[in-house]
Amino acid sequence: MVKTAQDIILKPVITEASMQDLQARKYTFKVAKTANKIEIKDAVEEIFGVKVASVHTMNVRGQYRRMGRNEGYTSAWKKAIVTLAEGSKTIAFFDGLI
Repeated sequence: MVKTAQDIILKPVITEASMQDLQARKYTFKVAKTANKIEIKDAVEEIFGVKVASVHTMNVRGQYRRMGRNEGYTSAWKKAIVTLAEGSKTIAFFDGLI
């Protein structure tokens, strides 16, 4: 099965911590659990037209949640922190959030 760039990069992660990393040219995304660093790098470069310097990935465990007497865990997911190269432009989507 061929994965497109949109299948790999699912959505941006917008938190206080990820917004502080924008000054260091680090962008955080929720990515497909099966994606590796090379696929993530290629997908970000294709979608946003930027040059990626490095990619750090981590698996995020689901959190325990309770609603009334029902209990369980939220879905686990994969997070990627993408650092852009020095000469690269910024990602326009995040420019309006700063």
